[in-house]
Amino acid sequence: SANMNANEVIANRALQIAGHQPGEYQYIHPNDHVNMAQSTNDAYPTAMQLGMYMIHKDVMTALKALIRSIRSKEKKFANVIKMGRTQLQDAVPMTLGQTFGAYASALENEMKRLDEAAQGLLVINMGGTAIGTGITAEPGYAEACTKFIKKISGWKVTLAEDLIDASNDTSAFVVYSSALKQVAIRLSKICNDLRLLSSGPRTGLNEINLPPRQPGSSIMPGKVNPVIPEVVNQVCFKVIGNDFTITMASEAAQLELNVMEPVLVQSLVESATWLMRAFDTLRTECIEGITANKQHCKELVEYSIGIVTALKPYLGYAKITEVAQEAQATGGSVYQLVLEKGYLTKEQLDKIMDPVNMTKPVKVEL
Repeated sequence: SANMNANEVIANRALQIAGHQPGEYQYIHPNDHVNMAQSTNDAYPTAMQLGMYMIHKDVMTALKALIRSIRSKEKKFANVIKMGRTQLQDAVPMTLGQTFGAYASALENEMKRLDEAAQGLLVINMGGTAIGTGITAEPGYAEACTKFIKKISGWKVTLAEDLIDASNDTSAFVVYSSALKQVAIRLSKICNDLRLLSSGPRTGLNEINLPPRQPGSSIMPGKVNPVIPEVVNQVCFKVIGNDFTITMASEAAQLELNVMEPVLVQSLVESATWLMRAFDTLRTECIEGITANKQHCKELVEYSIGIVTALKPYLGYAKITEVAQEAQATGGSVYQLVLEKGYLTKEQLDKIMDPVNMTKPVKVEL
């Protein structure tokens, strides 16, 4: 095992430092001395949990940087009015800044949950030895070892309340993987949106421009694909798949030990490191270079039938339904039809249809 190998390496290095030859185990023995009072079944899981927590700190740093970048776009696009959509149909107006603000909020919420999940990695079973009973360990060893690990790491490391349970339990990994999966789900949705909002340029939504990163086609000249959101999507799919592997590996525990921890931890480390790189790639190669097609966004809002929703408090459901249906049938604008029917004056309509008033709760005095 990895623990046995580590014991041998440490023992032989200690022998060299002490002036002996490698293999002279009568002086320092891998099992009798280096492995004293411990087992693969407590040292290995403890090392994996603390190692995973180290990676978590880097994941948080990368995620925070991505969120800051998205927040900067929220400010930059605060005055870009666009159409919101539900079920891919025109809904009501919003700002592009609100769109990016919602992305940042989504990731902030998941970041909090991820950090909460990571705290479980700091609850260790060191000192439980083979199955959690603490056989071969000195009384108080588990507590002393935990205290020392806490001191040298600076983290809030604690000893599990029931070491027998902790010796076969991998729920800390499962919980953390689940939180990573949720981050991946939210991140993938953001990438889906970026691909859709940048679609076109002539026959799609074309509300934003993603920075071009490579020629998009070997047969269609000039085509540029949203390759960065696409690659991040695929990283997210991998994280979601790894979570299932981790779930099954955790479920496979038997009696006093789970021997499936190697594939479990390998999958979790892969998920965390891939996602961390995806955060950086999305930030530097995509988010930072996004621009808005402000005029096109404005024109889509003005042409949309969805803006009739803003008129409902003033004209009632029946009248605005009539206007919406006529606009749909004739291709006319909602604005012009309301004026032609004499439902509102131009001054009243301009107040209601003001972009700022349509993107937040406002009662317009007519």
